Amino acid sequence: MLKNNIKLSHFVLIASLINFLLYHFHFFKFVFNTLDYKSLSGITIIVSLVIIMLVVNAFVLYLIFFLSRFVGKLLLVIFFIINAIALYFINTYNVLIDITMIGNVINTDYEEASSFFSWGLIMYLILFGLIPSFFIIKAKIIKESLKRFLISFSLTLLFIICMVFVNGGNWRWIDKNSTKLGALAMPWSYIVNTSRYYIKKSKENEKEILLPNATIKDNEKSIAVLVIGESARSQNFSLYGYEKLTNPLLSKIENLHSYKATACATYTTAGVKCILEHESTNKLYEILPNYLHRNNVEVIWKTTNWGEPPIHIKNFYNKTELRKDCEGEECNYDEILLKGLQEQILASKKDKILIVLHTSTSHGPSYNTKYPSRFENFKPVCNSVELGECTSEELINAYDNTIVYTDYILSSLIENLKELKDYNSMMMFVSDHGESLGENNLYMHGIPVAFAPKEQLEIPFIVWMSDNSKQLKYNKTETLSQNHVFHSVLNFLAIESPIYDESMNIFK
Repeated sequence: MLKNNIKLSHFVLIASLINFLLYHFHFFKFVFNTLDYKSLSGITIIVSLVIIMLVVNAFVLYLIFFLSRFVGKLLLVIFFIINAIALYFINTYNVLIDITMIGNVINTDYEEASSFFSWGLIMYLILFGLIPSFFIIKAKIIKESLKRFLISFSLTLLFIICMVFVNGGNWRWIDKNSTKLGALAMPWSYIVNTSRYYIKKSKENEKEILLPNATIKDNEKSIAVLVIGESARSQNFSLYGYEKLTNPLLSKIENLHSYKATACATYTTAGVKCILEHESTNKLYEILPNYLHRNNVEVIWKTTNWGEPPIHIKNFYNKTELRKDCEGEECNYDEILLKGLQEQILASKKDKILIVLHTSTSHGPSYNTKYPSRFENFKPVCNSVELGECTSEELINAYDNTIVYTDYILSSLIENLKELKDYNSMMMFVSDHGESLGENNLYMHGIPVAFAPKEQLEIPFIVWMSDNSKQLKYNKTETLSQNHVFHSVLNFLAIESPIYDESMNIFK
């Protein structure tokens, strides 16, 4: 690429080689860790993967550059820049660039995205993205004749087909590990998985399937408050036996019960959908707030987060609306969700009220920014977005402080509900998914469920009820699911529905 003039075939081979060398360490690290690389079959797979990766990338670039050198350079520069960013996140957080992670990236907002900014990211962008891109742009490529192109194209295609057949016996291993291999192959990981995400999304965005009409069975005043936690894992709650006192307030509250629970996903969009739907499905059925709003229940949704399915209710407040005209330190944190809540409840003219509070308290990587300074009970804390640079103690301390703050928010909410003597009240706290804090060198969340560690799946399911409202039918040893939420809320609010499932209800 440093030459003034370079043949197209030579250019694409060099570009493919650079792509291979710069961005595929983790790909082959996984390969070497997964198979017996000393056996004949292992050596065959490794050699074949190297050859196929080099040849296929060069083959695709050859076709694109022959059709248009300008478009080819533009795409290659974009690929190298995105590769550099992806490499940073793979190295720093040990993530996989699969459909789940693509969903996280596409659905994130500016505030969350900006929390990942670091000088390390800038260095990766410069070294692995901008510098190679400079030479790509400067390269003067000699266009080849149509005859030479057709010959080279045909021979390369034939070679790829032969390699596929030669590896017929290895397809079982490749298919078994295709998810991780595909998530680490650049640039195909984000190209293919972005396409898969939007294909899946287009199906989800079909018109919501309405559930059968429901009936309110009585006129007793009742409030159900569903608090959807963010990245809260149960093992760091002292309510679940954690050795550090992260729940000093909730542990003193009567009529409070904590259950083991398992998330059905490891990222916000799918986790929230699972909490709100009547059963786990890929279809877009009417979710809990929409369903109850349509059936004459007062529904209020307040969020400092994102990623919920389409919400069709009157009283929806995002963080921008909540922060408008809000004064005080709490306006910058999840306490803002409690602002004016009592007044909204008392202003309602309906007997049945559902309130959903969608928090963001324990979302990484900047755990130390998610709570006011007075809640920094555990020190020292991690102050870097590059979590691998922090000690395990610093990282866990920062995360534990977010749980202490969650404890304060939930206990404050319960105290507010206690003051509403005319209502039967219930508070339910369920997290969207868990969080990895360096265990097995994994950070945050988003690993596909099939491979996800327990830290990303085991979540808190905490329930409080006002005196004389309801009794629970499960003991603490039971393990619940996120789908228990829908049917339990229906039961508490005395909503009769054809789709109600008594086996998924936690109340007597």
